[in-house]
Amino acid sequence: MVEETFESKKCKLAELGMALLADPESSIKSLKEMLQFAKDGDHSIVKLGMLSLLAVFKDIIPGYRIRLPTEKELEMKVSKEVKKMRYYESTLLSAYKGYLQKLLALEKRPIFHHVVVRCICTLLDAVPHFNFCESLLGAVVRNIGSSDDVVRRLCCATIKSLFTNEGKHGGEATVEAVRLIADHVKAHDCQLHPDSVEVLMSLSFDENLGKPEVQEGNNKMKSKKYKKRKNIEETNQIQGNDRKKGKQEMMAKMKEEVNITTIAELLDVLFIFLVIIVTALMFEFFAQVAADYKAVAYTPDVEERKRMQSETLSAVFETYFRILRHTTQSSVASSEANGSTTPGASGAHPLLAPCLSGLGKFSHLIDLDYIGDLMNYLKRLASGGSNSDVSAQKVQNLTVSERLHCCIVAFKVMTSNLDALNVDLQDFFVQLYNLVLEYRPGRDQGGVLAEALKIMLCDDRQHDMQKAAAFAKRLATFSLCFGSAESMAALVTLKNLLQKNVKCRNLLENDAGGGSVSGSIAKYQPYASDPNLSGALASVLWELNLLSKHYHPTVSTLAASISCMNTAQNQVYLSITPQQAFINLSLEQESFDPKFSTQKSNNKRKRGTGPSTLASINPTSIDENEVSKKLGRHFMLLRDIKENERLRGELDRTRSSLQLYEEYKKQRKSLKHKTKKSKKPLPVN
Repeated sequence: MVEETFESKKCKLAELGMALLADPESSIKSLKEMLQFAKDGDHSIVKLGMLSLLAVFKDIIPGYRIRLPTEKELEMKVSKEVKKMRYYESTLLSAYKGYLQKLLALEKRPIFHHVVVRCICTLLDAVPHFNFCESLLGAVVRNIGSSDDVVRRLCCATIKSLFTNEGKHGGEATVEAVRLIADHVKAHDCQLHPDSVEVLMSLSFDENLGKPEVQEGNNKMKSKKYKKRKNIEETNQIQGNDRKKGKQEMMAKMKEEVNITTIAELLDVLFIFLVIIVTALMFEFFAQVAADYKAVAYTPDVEERKRMQSETLSAVFETYFRILRHTTQSSVASSEANGSTTPGASGAHPLLAPCLSGLGKFSHLIDLDYIGDLMNYLKRLASGGSNSDVSAQKVQNLTVSERLHCCIVAFKVMTSNLDALNVDLQDFFVQLYNLVLEYRPGRDQGGVLAEALKIMLCDDRQHDMQKAAAFAKRLATFSLCFGSAESMAALVTLKNLLQKNVKCRNLLENDAGGGSVSGSIAKYQPYASDPNLSGALASVLWELNLLSKHYHPTVSTLAASISCMNTAQNQVYLSITPQQAFINLSLEQESFDPKFSTQKSNNKRKRGTGPSTLASINPTSIDENEVSKKLGRHFMLLRDIKENERLRGELDRTRSSLQLYEEYKKQRKSLKHKTKKSKKPLPVN
């Protein structure tokens, strides 16, 4: 019985939906009947009803916003067709409003959450121009930072589609969506999923809206010059053609006499061809007019587009600056409360990474009045946890990758606004110099470090000799400590620095003490926090000798080529960047298999001293069972150690909870004792 009822309701929904899709105007009343299925007690029927109405509304919603007639317009006499259209639009709009209200009500129930979000996102993507778009946008932005991966990805994809397809709504939905995202970030105190702000990267802004007007003005000037030139040429042609006028008149009279008999026959044929051509041209003209009208309808005015894009941009930068301000304030507050920092701690600033990426992308659009504040924020964030400035407030709990990203954004802002700014970037060089030592391969992102090396050291041509030598020495030391991908990026940067700074190549040949270009500091200070105070010119790049024997052939070859550089200026510049070098070796490491060749015994060893240790081992004498038993015991021991660590952690937590409970009992007992004393009656005199 239940299955029969379910099947009958399904069939009824299908019939109503097919009737609406076949003839919407005649069957528009069926929308209210389909809405009744959303109130059914069966959850499956409710979901089917919501999805069926979604398919119907996607198909029958017009390409314009419906404006209901006013009271004065309703009092006016109109034709039957207008009345019919008004009834159709009002019924459609009321049913659509009821459908949205039902969706928003069902969104709060977990069993319908996925279906409701899918319906809302599909409607917003399909008909962003229609009425009640604000309600759809609010629902999508609310779920843009959801903990449910499916819901969050669906909402983010919808917002990105809204930003990239502005022809559907003319840009108004983009402005509203960015405003709602800014309010959403503010309401949640910047504690959202990174995807909530990363969607802003899909925005695009017109930078040269005023250029078409200039080009149009130039075209007008060209057309005027062309007309003047044409008039002069026409006057010259008229004077030259006067002489030939008599001959042309004689020839024309002769042709008229010959062709009079054939004109009547040709006119009939020409008339038929003209009718065919005119008909085809009319069809083509009307089709072109319809296409142009559709394109113009979705293209806003230049001034209106400028206004909308400026509002969008201001809301975007408002969000970014709020995230930066929140990061600095919360980090300083947490550092003051804890009193110490944990290197590489993260998680308290989930929106910082997408915020920095967005600032790097839209850096050329930042107003010059705000760049000073932006550079101050970036400087404070990049110096997190350092002791370089004791008087300044320290921004802590930032990872090395986040601090490197701050340095990258600062240089992108400066390069985009180079003509209007004069800001000292020395502090960012100091931070990069210190962050190279704090980098850890498993914890931090090597791609960010490679990008920082490219933008700050390779792309920047103005380097002090002392600073270039300090970075060269530190990068050589860095290359010894980490994998081949990081070493390759550092060596590419090192070679770039030596090619640009010829005097720094003395580091390849000098004795300890620096020779003639040792600088003001006679001794190298490897732990100095400022590259200008390190005295790197007094050192030697002895690390290259070890790197030339690196297990990876690409690293060893590059290290050997750097060691052979002389003081001549005719050096071949590297075409590869640190980023490309890091990516290439990162991908190669997955399939790289180093082949070690068995070295020959030392020539100084005397004959007859016996075979070497490697040669004395006979592979056939190894007992595989014994080896497997030893490995088994070893891994069992490791597992026992991990299990002991876990049990000790649980024991510590249990002890702490018991101590808290004992303290709670003591406090409660003392509180009861105090209350009894307060209730004791006073002695009567």
